Amino acid sequence: MKVGVSILGIFVADTAYLAKRMPNVGETITGTGFAVGPGGKGSNQAVAAARAGGTVSFISKIGRDTFGDMALKTYAEAGVTPKVVQMDDMPTGAAFIYVNDGNGDNAIIVYPGAAGTIGVGDVEAARETIEQSAVFVTQLEQPAEAAQRALEIAHAAGVTTVFNPAPAEPFPDTIYPLCDYIVPNETEAAAIVGFPLDTLDDARRAGDAFLAKGVKAALITLGGRGVLYHTAGQSVHVPAVSSGAVIDTTGAGDAFVGGFSAALSRGASPVEAVRFGCATAGIAVTRRGTAPAMPRIEEIEALLQKGGAA
Repeated sequence: MKVGVSILGIFVADTAYLAKRMPNVGETITGTGFAVGPGGKGSNQAVAAARAGGTVSFISKIGRDTFGDMALKTYAEAGVTPKVVQMDDMPTGAAFIYVNDGNGDNAIIVYPGAAGTIGVGDVEAARETIEQSAVFVTQLEQPAEAAQRALEIAHAAGVTTVFNPAPAEPFPDTIYPLCDYIVPNETEAAAIVGFPLDTLDDARRAGDAFLAKGVKAALITLGGRGVLYHTAGQSVHVPAVSSGAVIDTTGAGDAFVGGFSAALSRGASPVEAVRFGCATAGIAVTRRGTAPAMPRIEEIEALLQKGGAA
């Protein structure tokens, strides 16, 4: 019996800077806050899924350094099983994160470090972990060929596949038919389909474009507008779930993917899993940081029972 969630992705140390605005080129401004903590889309998703009640394995590569130690400590605290290779000749990755101290908007530069060397051989070495999971998740912060091979392994083994095409880098069309769920945000979806997602009808048109390429279901996250779940036979708009004032949207997408995948792995219906993911993200954006902001399952269930809605 397949159990839990396996995730291929990267870990980076997030260095987050709070300021009123981004500086211009050649300009120095004074910030209003700073923090260092665990990040990386795949790693954030693994922490989110584990805290949301999932049995989670994380597949990656890190350096044998201080940031690598931070990664392993993060997984121990969150209950994630690390399937990571430690490298002596490459550093653990890092990210620069600007967060607007007024509205929580962000801009990010990621250097993947050791995880940037993840290749097909590394994925093959993790084959058993992937094949034994109920749900497999990956993104595009590691090389696309590694993501594709992992999706191929999962798809062939009957594992439910979740592909988060982030960042919005080019990837082969051969990935689409391997996806049970593709989960872009509105910006990523617009970059892929070539038109803005200003309305729900635009999002549905984007969903149709993804279906035409071979995916089974498109989940397009729309920020404060919630999520569109779109298949050939069903199109459901799930509203955002609010738990308080939004102060940092940096990890919102990862919180959603982690919560959605955890719920799916426990047998929730897709729409139920989407709402669970929305509640996970709704709590995360009320806290600073990425991985540290991910809520526990008890908090998520309490918010859903309360019926929070944006």
